[in-house]
Amino acid sequence: MKQINIEWFNARILCFATLLLLNGCAINHPVAIPKPDKHAHQTCQQTFAFNRSSEGKVFNLVFEGGGAKGAVFVGALQEMEARGIKGRRFVGTSAGAITATLLAAGYTADEMLSAVNEKTAENKPRFSTFMDIPGAFERDDIIHSATYDIFNSVDLPFIPSWAEKKMDTEIIKALMKSDRYRVLFSFVERGGLYEGNAFIQWLREKLNTNCRNLADVTLQEFYKKTGNDLTVVASDTTARQKLVLNRLTAPDCPVIWAVRMSMSIPFVWQEVRWDEKWGRYRDEEITGHAVVDGGILSNFPLNLVAGTDDEIISVMGGTRDDQTPNFGLLIDETLPVAGISSHVNPSEKETLLDKARNLKTIQRIMRLVDTMSDANDLFVMGAHQNEICRLPAKGYGTTEFNMSDERVALLVTAGREAAKTCLNKLGQQ
Repeated sequence: MKQINIEWFNARILCFATLLLLNGCAINHPVAIPKPDKHAHQTCQQTFAFNRSSEGKVFNLVFEGGGAKGAVFVGALQEMEARGIKGRRFVGTSAGAITATLLAAGYTADEMLSAVNEKTAENKPRFSTFMDIPGAFERDDIIHSATYDIFNSVDLPFIPSWAEKKMDTEIIKALMKSDRYRVLFSFVERGGLYEGNAFIQWLREKLNTNCRNLADVTLQEFYKKTGNDLTVVASDTTARQKLVLNRLTAPDCPVIWAVRMSMSIPFVWQEVRWDEKWGRYRDEEITGHAVVDGGILSNFPLNLVAGTDDEIISVMGGTRDDQTPNFGLLIDETLPVAGISSHVNPSEKETLLDKARNLKTIQRIMRLVDTMSDANDLFVMGAHQNEICRLPAKGYGTTEFNMSDERVALLVTAGREAAKTCLNKLGQQ
């Protein structure tokens, strides 16, 4: 007679202990997501009038990624708007992709500020809802998961296989009812703690506000409607390549999903799988590829407007004799914000993200990611210092989405003052 498989007992004990622990522990649910604004989805007699004028002070605008620190862009945009500065091309990564998209969609600085200051019914920042606990997973995702494989890889000699399989299924089904387990499952199987659907809902609302009707458009359709050239950067971890997403490279990709991929910070939000309906990327079939934050490979993609080689022109269009000046907005964590401590503001209560971020393995990986990203961008930055405006963000965190009104106001003010200094140096009065 075969001996009892010790691994089987260890696995079951661990799972049952985990189940008991999960059932006995509460989790802080994210604040309620507000109902969509009725004005954002109204039937419009007249659609939004996009400004297609190329007159005046026109720049190619590039926005760096930086998560919650991206609120500093609002202040810079206030100063740029006051001086009549417009964009020709709008390029960004992560938080910079969000800013570039809204700006290309005709948002004013005041509208941007309203979006940053938006509150939920509980008077919490709307941005705090972006850390949304995953809902139900598809059956295929579960049965092809590492968790399911662990259960199936061990065997108990005294129990029929059909009964053992049913037991495994019931345990996993029970585990999936726990918020904590779904977060863990999401982290292991999808590369991030949070789902990201709340962000999608938010962006849809913003792109439909005031009859813009841009929530369901592709990158090609966005260009036709707005007349603005939008490019966002993401990272294809399956093909190990940078994705430069715009009307030329991925015309059928929905704008909201291009931005969702670009802002998918590893370990924070789930990776996105490229959908077959989104078409090809530069004539390459990438259906099913895992795509995450563009900041892994290029957090400040200034080279996409500063470069003139054949590769850049093939993904961005244009010609070598394009004389449009560039203006890159870089979030600088070494520059202090007036009125703010140099230390990142601690959360009121430690979140799952805080706990994950404190793991030494995660810290090492994030340092490697930062090093790779910085190395790819530093060369271009050094060659184009006169085209870069450094915006202060010392003492602010990338995932500080529950930022107080006071901290937001100070960051916005710092952004405006920095932009004022930069534009004065450029002679843009």
